[in-house]
Amino acid sequence: MDDRFKRVYKQGAVSIMEIWVDTETGVNYLWREDGYSGGLTPLLDRDGKPVVTHEFDSVGLKIEK
Repeated sequence: MDDRFKRVYKQGAVSIMEIWVDTETGVNYLWREDGYSGGLTPLLDRDGKPVVTHEFDSVGLKIEK
């Protein structure tokens, strides 16, 4: 069974920021973690709409067209 969510970006070691993509809907989520706290929110474009990724390669990265 494939994982529904794929991590496509990670930054940091102690203070962590990651972008996760729901492979069924394509919606991107921003995960922020610092110490014992963290939060998850949809990643929004400049118009306030969710960022959607439609296609992935074998390792889960967006395919540019």
